[in-house]
Amino acid sequence: MKPKIYITRKIPDSTLQKLKEHCHVTMWEEEETPVPRDVLKEQLKTVDGLYCLLTEQIDSELLKEAAQLKVISNMAVGFNNIDVEAASEKGIMVTNTPGVLTESTADLAFALLMATARRIPESSEFLRTGKWKAWAPMMLTGQDVFGATLGIVGMGRIGEGVARRAKGFDMEVLYHNRSRKPDVESQLGVTYVELEELLKQSDYVMILVPFSEETKNLISEKELSLMKETSILINVARGGIVNEHDLYHALKDQKIWAAGLDVFEQEPVSLNHPLLSLPNVVVLPHIGSASIKTRIKMSELAAENLLQALAGNTPQHLVNKELL
Repeated sequence: MKPKIYITRKIPDSTLQKLKEHCHVTMWEEEETPVPRDVLKEQLKTVDGLYCLLTEQIDSELLKEAAQLKVISNMAVGFNNIDVEAASEKGIMVTNTPGVLTESTADLAFALLMATARRIPESSEFLRTGKWKAWAPMMLTGQDVFGATLGIVGMGRIGEGVARRAKGFDMEVLYHNRSRKPDVESQLGVTYVELEELLKQSDYVMILVPFSEETKNLISEKELSLMKETSILINVARGGIVNEHDLYHALKDQKIWAAGLDVFEQEPVSLNHPLLSLPNVVVLPHIGSASIKTRIKMSELAAENLLQALAGNTPQHLVNKELL
């Protein structure tokens, strides 16, 4: 008998067909609306596998309903949306999709840095709304990228990808990480510094750490006050790592120059969010890995993780390895 699985959002057809070959599949068909919690709760009572996204909060309360659930396959690198400890207590495997989105996310991170530095969205809107009447020497001037200093907070795969791109712009790259990486330093010519020093020296500060209790509000009023008045903060990691209230005031009071954000603490972000009212903030709807090829690869890897677990094997990307 085929195992039953539930998919919380519409996924690429090629991946869906592969899953249907091996499983009885039920899928939430809405692309833009997350599955309601009560629907998910009901589905978890009877399925063997769950294929989910970051938008679903899989907490201990939901997992109480999971009578026969064997695996939660998260189509993302991060898994802070899942109570991994509660899953482990019930013997449920949790998997993620690292590696396949590294280069696409690094592309987006550097694109967001450049768009913020050179005020590209603001300039496009300036033209489209008929405000461009004449050329002026200081009209819409931004910050230089070439030869500037980039501080990367979190030197994982994506951090390394961003560092490689930064070297093409002759940037000096500083980094701070939970553990120092001598091999990366020698290969990419980057310099390890403590977080405080990175914030003081960098023209651009890019946040690339995973979200955890340790990194929650990692960048708050104190850290923002150490940055240059001309510096730019870029966050493509997770909302909640940067204190949004403190960031708003730092930007509004011109304590830092600008910010580029692909993530927010609450997503989708409200149109009333204070940060959206500021002209020196470039915002994106969490599209770090949103290239066609990468999203298909992510979907395929999430499917493979799920199928391996349901077959009684150890998935390649098992998060809670304590189950082994």
